[in-house]
Amino acid sequence: MKLKTCRFFDGYNAELTFENGEQFRADMAELLRAYVAPNQLGSAHIDAEWGCLEFCDGAVDIEPQSLYRFVTTQFKRAS
Repeated sequence: MKLKTCRFFDGYNAELTFENGEQFRADMAELLRAYVAPNQLGSAHIDAEWGCLEFCDGAVDIEPQSLYRFVTTQFKRAS
């Protein structure tokens, strides 16, 4: 399952939409803080082929299955 959209707001908080249409709001600090500084969140983009969330020109990436597992086990769905 690929990540379709990701929007960061208020630090590490993000709204994510996956290809199945599910949307989540999540505090991504636990997942990202060790690898991506707050001022690097603006470098986020989604790899069109793989659906991975990438930062810093691809130096940091998170596969969509890991993101989905992270948000579905820890956070509420966006309304």
